[in-house]
Amino acid sequence: MARPMKRRRVCALPQNNRFGPLHAAARADNPIIMMTVDEYEAIRLIDHEGFNQEECAEKMNVSRSTVQSIYFDARKKLAASLVNGHVLWIEGGEYRLCDGTGKGCGRGCHRRRRGRSFE
Repeated sequence: MARPMKRRRVCALPQNNRFGPLHAAARADNPIIMMTVDEYEAIRLIDHEGFNQEECAEKMNVSRSTVQSIYFDARKKLAASLVNGHVLWIEGGEYRLCDGTGKGCGRGCHRRRRGRSFE
């Protein structure tokens, strides 16, 4: 029996969850790339906030190798969206929102920095 998936800690949902070419709504043949919220969080922490993978793993409450896998998948999806002009949607995944006060919340936490809840 497989080990159950551990929910990844995410500080906040993205403010925008759909990205892509402006003409995408007019093209029915343009596939949609789905990125999970935890993949978005890995991109945000590593590429935007400047964390290394080990620090990101601590923030998300998973192992470094799990973050490496999540980050790799997220970057492939970003590249496919940019290069091929596909729409990128961010939703779903195995995650839980932090409350901004728990262990690991601090530098890089959207809830703490903005001082408000996103629920």
